[in-house]
Amino acid sequence: MGVHVLPRTADGFGEILPTPKALRVRRYPTTDLLPPPADGRFHSAIGPVTPAIRERMGETWSPACPVALADLAYLNVSFRGFDGAAHTGELVVAADRAEDVVSVFRALFAASYPIEEMRLPTTADLDAPPTGDGNNTAGLVCRASRGTTTWSAHAYGLAIDVNPFLNPYSKGDLVLPERASAYLDRSRTQPGVIHVGDLVVREFARIGWSWGGSWSSLKDYQHFTATGR
Repeated sequence: MGVHVLPRTADGFGEILPTPKALRVRRYPTTDLLPPPADGRFHSAIGPVTPAIRERMGETWSPACPVALADLAYLNVSFRGFDGAAHTGELVVAADRAEDVVSVFRALFAASYPIEEMRLPTTADLDAPPTGDGNNTAGLVCRASRGTTTWSAHAYGLAIDVNPFLNPYSKGDLVLPERASAYLDRSRTQPGVIHVGDLVVREFARIGWSWGGSWSSLKDYQHFTATGR
């Protein structure tokens, strides 16, 4: 994973290539970066973005971003991996939405909804050459919306992408992650692939967030947002 670098296109993304056989049914075990819950149950914690967390975030946030660090929260939430085990994930989101976000992941954990990875994006992620196979569930990244110069909801901590490889972004010929084209087939019913009316869609809707998979001008099946964009 993350080994085969894709040639860059004129728009700066990697070349869109067919999904390799090894990724057509993706159920990789989770590598623990944080200690998993010892009792196998759901746990959560909400706290400020401390200097240590800020340092880890690197260039995913800067003073030029549209939300201040004081208005963000660092979350730990338990999640169930594709390996069936309980793991500990981390997200940075808008502080005033933190409790709601925790409630969504509590419901997903109770239903054994699988997530491969949930860690903070860092400068290394921003600088990495495109490999097109990432699957990190993440919140805050201070960037513009795809193909625009306006801030994404992610830049405010008001969006979360869930299992992005299984639920890719698609507009015209662009697919992100670039190797995830096989998952544009939404007739797939394997765990982690998001459909209309699924638990993850219902849970985010319960807290007032909408789903990019319902958009008409493009499809962003991974994307849940409090702003509608």
